[in-house]
Amino acid sequence: MTFEQLAIFVAVAEREHLTKAAASINLTPSAVSTAIKNLEHRYGVELFHRVGRRIELTESGRIFLCESKTLLARARATELVLSELGGMQRGTLSVFASQTIASYWLPSRLMRFHASHPGIDLNLTIGNTRTVADAVINGEADVGFVEGDLDEPALAASVIDQDELVVVVAATHPWAGAKTLAASDFTTARWVMREVGSGTRSVFEHALANIGVNSDDLNVAMVLPSNEAILSALKDSICAAGVSRLAAQQHIEAGKLIEVNFCRPIREFRLLRHKERHSSKAASRLIEMCRHSAQSSTSAATVKANSVPAR
Repeated sequence: MTFEQLAIFVAVAEREHLTKAAASINLTPSAVSTAIKNLEHRYGVELFHRVGRRIELTESGRIFLCESKTLLARARATELVLSELGGMQRGTLSVFASQTIASYWLPSRLMRFHASHPGIDLNLTIGNTRTVADAVINGEADVGFVEGDLDEPALAASVIDQDELVVVVAATHPWAGAKTLAASDFTTARWVMREVGSGTRSVFEHALANIGVNSDDLNVAMVLPSNEAILSALKDSICAAGVSRLAAQQHIEAGKLIEVNFCRPIREFRLLRHKERHSSKAASRLIEMCRHSAQSSTSAATVKANSVPAR
């Protein structure tokens, strides 16, 4: 058995589709099919059901998938050790992050890392907080970034930056010119919300509770799975939404959306690392660059705020 065979098996198992798996690892479907058949014949185990043109994991395949991913994660960690010995000239770095961080906060920092270390391949995977935490625990992720609190004994979580949650509406919305809003205004308005379980929604509902508004009393017109979908839906609509400032800032500055008077709850971005795993040199360098960038942004924001003349 080779690591290439394991990587092929994992690609097929995760997609349950030969052609898509082949495209993801730059092999032909026939090469992928042959590798899977060789594994099954060599060990006398059926890893997939062939149902018409579809393939599905067998129970044995599901068990083997868990072991394969663990072994490949260990192999990747070994490769990173070798890349350290070579002065970070080659290697890979797997980063998992929650949606807002991955879409708005992390990309520029990854680009700066790439500019300094072009030989390190960066792989970014977007998931929810649980997905990110599990990836760090099982070794799929070298480093993880999530929004909000996380109680996981195996992980070391530290605040690396923060964001505000703002309430925004279209420029034509009745709230666009309002200086103050009463608690009753929130329950009579129509809302576009993130899905239950998202960090954005949890922070928003907590902030509403602090001003005496029960989130169950909101008139929710639509639930959407991303910041981008919500911001697009708000244009020329009569709905309001609570979203990340990072996500909404460009729309606010362009005048397409208006920020209304709200308490602007702070939510923290947290870095996740495994307590018992050695952080590679590449991971440590990325973390260092992210911390420095966050500190620089905070300092710049403080200077800008202090330079605004009093009215």
